[in-house]
Amino acid sequence: MFLNSVAARSTIPSPWSDLLNGGIAMELVVDVELTVRDRAILREVAHGRAELVWGSEPDLYLDGRFCCDQNAVHRLVRAGLIAPAVEGTVGQRIPAVITTAGRLELVA
Repeated sequence: MFLNSVAARSTIPSPWSDLLNGGIAMELVVDVELTVRDRAILREVAHGRAELVWGSEPDLYLDGRFCCDQNAVHRLVRAGLIAPAVEGTVGQRIPAVITTAGRLELVA
C-alpha cells in the first residue's frame, strides 16, 4: 500500500489526531484493491449497521454480530475507508461510518 491522496475537511477521531494540519483535520487515504467482500463490508457500514470496537486493530460488528473477516476490516480502516463515528476509548464499542473515500470506492 502507498499514500494515494489526502482529502480535507473530514473529522478524524483522536487516534488520528496527529494528522491535524493547521487546525483542519485531514483524512489519510491509502490506495487498496477492494475485493467483493470488502465492498460488501463497506455497503453494510454505509447502511448504518456497523460498530467498531476501537483499538490499534479495530474489530467490526455488523448487525450486532462479529464480522467474520477482521483482516478485511483492518485493511479498510487503515486505508481510511471506514472510521469511528465518534471519539472513543480503546475497547469501547462505537458506531462505524464510511468515509468520503469509502463512498467513492463504492461508486467506482
